[in-house]
Amino acid sequence: MYQLYIANKNYSSWSLRPWILLSQLGIPFEECIVPFDTGSNWEKFRRFSPSGKVPCLVDDQTIVWDSLAIAEYLAESYPEVWPDSREARAWARCASAEMHSGFSVLRNSCPMSVGVRIRPHQLSEQLITELARLSELWEQGLNQFGGPFLAGKKFTAVDAFFAPVAFRIQSYDLPVSPTAKAYAERLLNLQSMMEWEEEALKEVWREEGHEQEALAIGILLNDLRAR
Repeated sequence: MYQLYIANKNYSSWSLRPWILLSQLGIPFEECIVPFDTGSNWEKFRRFSPSGKVPCLVDDQTIVWDSLAIAEYLAESYPEVWPDSREARAWARCASAEMHSGFSVLRNSCPMSVGVRIRPHQLSEQLITELARLSELWEQGLNQFGGPFLAGKKFTAVDAFFAPVAFRIQSYDLPVSPTAKAYAERLLNLQSMMEWEEEALKEVWREEGHEQEALAIGILLNDLRAR
């Protein structure tokens, strides 16, 4: 059975991607949570991950330490990881890669923190531009392939790659198009996403760096996490 090493569910957007993919597709795996510590986690995570980062998938003697690589590795045994049609697969891979390497302003200024609700101060022009691109991208996939998921009727890896954005939209009430907002809510209502959120809210771990990054964008309205 696969072992998936992840960090705190409240914070770790990269961990969510393979976790939700495995969970939503019903692929058996063992969850191994290793919480973030304040400061560097390099040595701690190096015990299981060559990059010193999460997520990391272990399959017997094979170690896969990048979220996109994990999706491709799983697809060799589970073709349903990607859409059925060649056209949809090409689009889904492009969109996943764009999320994997792009949207840096969204990623850095609105870090995933599942359990908080924050009213942002004025959003930067760069963030507004990225949110517009996000809306455009989601609308393209939904319109081109018919929905309800980004590349068609089935949840695939491209949806997994944007799952953390749905939590960001919820936490910071980010302005996206009505179509994008509805898609984010669709993701949040998936059983696996609700399970992740429920478990994130139960966490009592707090890491000061992540906490300060989330609060930097605006005013804390509510903290739903366990004390």
